[in-house]
Amino acid sequence: MNGSCTRSRAAHASALRLVMALVLAVLTVMMAPNPVSAADRLPEFLAEIDPGTLVPGADRFGDVAGSPPVVPALAGDEVLGFVFLNSDFADATGYSGKPIHIAAGIDLSGRITGLQLLEHQEPIVLIGIPEKRVVDAIASLVGTDVAAVAEGRQPLPQVDIVSGATVTVLVMGDSVLRAGIAVVRQGRLAEVQADDVAAPAQAAERTIDMEQTEVRDWQTLVGDGSVRRLSLSVGDVNEAFERGGNEDAIARPERGEPEEPFIDLYTALATIPTVGRSLLGEAAYQQMINQLEPGEHAIVVMGEGRYSFKGSGYVRGGIFDRIELIQDVNTLRFRDRDHTRLGDVEAEGAPDFDEVSLFRIPAGYGFEPTEPWALQLLVQRATGPLDKAFTTFGLTYTPPEQYIETTPAPQVPAEPVAAGPQLGEAAALTGELAEPLWVRMWRANTGNISVALAAIGVLTVIFFFQDALVKRYRLFVWVRRGFLAFTLVWIGWIANAQLSVVNVLTFANSLITGFSWTYFLSAPLIFIFWVSVAAGILFWGRGPFCGWLCPFGALQELLNNVARALKVPQINVPWGLNERLWPIKYIIFLGLFGLSFYSVAMAEVASEVEPFKTAITLKFMRAWPFVLFAVALLVMGLFIERFFCRYLCPLGAALAIPARLAMFFPWLKRHKECGSPCQRCAKECPVQCIHPDGTINPNECIWCMHCQDLFWDEHRCPSMIQKRLRREKVASAPGAPPKLKPDAARARAVAGHPNSTPG
Repeated sequence: MNGSCTRSRAAHASALRLVMALVLAVLTVMMAPNPVSAADRLPEFLAEIDPGTLVPGADRFGDVAGSPPVVPALAGDEVLGFVFLNSDFADATGYSGKPIHIAAGIDLSGRITGLQLLEHQEPIVLIGIPEKRVVDAIASLVGTDVAAVAEGRQPLPQVDIVSGATVTVLVMGDSVLRAGIAVVRQGRLAEVQADDVAAPAQAAERTIDMEQTEVRDWQTLVGDGSVRRLSLSVGDVNEAFERGGNEDAIARPERGEPEEPFIDLYTALATIPTVGRSLLGEAAYQQMINQLEPGEHAIVVMGEGRYSFKGSGYVRGGIFDRIELIQDVNTLRFRDRDHTRLGDVEAEGAPDFDEVSLFRIPAGYGFEPTEPWALQLLVQRATGPLDKAFTTFGLTYTPPEQYIETTPAPQVPAEPVAAGPQLGEAAALTGELAEPLWVRMWRANTGNISVALAAIGVLTVIFFFQDALVKRYRLFVWVRRGFLAFTLVWIGWIANAQLSVVNVLTFANSLITGFSWTYFLSAPLIFIFWVSVAAGILFWGRGPFCGWLCPFGALQELLNNVARALKVPQINVPWGLNERLWPIKYIIFLGLFGLSFYSVAMAEVASEVEPFKTAITLKFMRAWPFVLFAVALLVMGLFIERFFCRYLCPLGAALAIPARLAMFFPWLKRHKECGSPCQRCAKECPVQCIHPDGTINPNECIWCMHCQDLFWDEHRCPSMIQKRLRREKVASAPGAPPKLKPDAARARAVAGHPNSTPG
């Protein structure tokens, strides 16, 4: 036994050295310098570019000129066109958070003649989708008359969409088009002068009238154009795909009657005082104004129906790929940092929308609030296990003239009277009374919050009075199984409150990039469960979450209970192997943690090692590789209880690290015989977290309380059996009245305990 414990401690020391080495690697990544700026990088890439590929007939480049730079493509001494880099002229930041560099050729008439993808760090292309498919998609822009688009004679074209890389492809196409338009408008081409495409001079200045602050009802807002609507039926969507000509998409029409609603989408410019105050309410409007920087604006998007404008695959840190804002030739796709989820619409008579969101328009976009803009909706349809087809619908918004103030253009430059100070003064008057938006989110989720708090209260009672509960075996079994069923169905599948290692990575990065409680408070249930987990760690380690509040863990255990009832053979992992498999989850977590400091987006892709999104959030409604992975883990759990929790779960590892700081309370009781000579608890522990010497590993314990059930059992625990026999011997002595005890072992067998064997 001593030799076994020595080997065990040596193994733990080796694991500790490995963890420390990985921590040093993480720190190295954190301290690594940031990549250099993407500005004016065309000269760096010239050696990789073939002039004739981008501008047909060209055989060499001339001298790089200007900033941002362009380079002439020559045939001898004749200029055939120019080459530019998309990222030098336009925002080309993809899902990875890093710019995508594409070289583009343009002829002297302003027509795109060629494209070449030079460099990118997009995870979806690096790990899943062939780069050629992406390149072929953006190649559809070759031949586009950018000059005609810049002059408004042609609409902004759309690139072909690649299923699974929607955001990446759209960013590529948009950045190339916007860069080409910038080249044309700057007069960088020999045959296209700046004067030909210059916008007409403004004879008057148009600004939003900040003095109009009247609050109006929903019907008035919709009637005067303050709120615009796009209503699509099932028939509208099916007809749009039929016009697209994709046979696979046509063969899979949207189910339902043609007149059945598909989506009702509404939008409005929230920084118009009357519109914002009416839709958001006074407190939320003032909160929004306080958070907007000079030059920033915000729009409200509201939707109901079977189609979500956000998308079910949306995750924190990603991009909303189903909607985009278009004004003139500029496009904007909103990121999570630009988004605030709202509970409802405050305007009197407003419908109860399924989704209400506030999106911030950054100042760098150059948004003109008095000019028309459009919200474009991307509707997707699965055409195969991994393929999708797309069609778009536009919702045009023109600010009503009643909110616009027109003044003659000043002859002499004067101090501008910006809307910001006026809004700031209004905010100052009610700033102390302004209610944060996250407070409204909590109000809108009062019912769910009450259920969550009640569940946490029940679990707290279970933990504090665990001895009284485990002594009543049948009651304990049904309480545990009932709570696990609640965790799986309500917390997981209904409330979608499955915690994830992504939450840990987001929190860690926010501490570096600018921490804000409002970001985390905007999801009440997630916040509540994280607070409860943090509090539980101080008393019981990671057990309360991993053993009771994790929906995927509950799914594994309940399925294993069914497997045991059906006599599925269980695999008892040898102790030495079991101990060496434990560090895998810590390695996975530290790898994700380090990767998140380089790219949160890439870390989120890598965090798919967690099957939580597939099995819980999306309820297995996902592409088959993700479903296959999740099902494979569940199948393994039929033979090895909580296989994923034991060896692979990065979230469990993340919670186990701070759990080492837990305050010591003798919650888990042990007899002096535990481990020597008795090994019963160790053999029956569902996750094999009890060492051969009888000690319980707090890093691996999920607090299922099975060992505590054994601790008090007078028919299965050798120590308790001896105490019972001694008591019965005394009771059976001459002159003592006989005392009968119920057959606990038989009662347990009838109850069907998954790990029990007759004593």
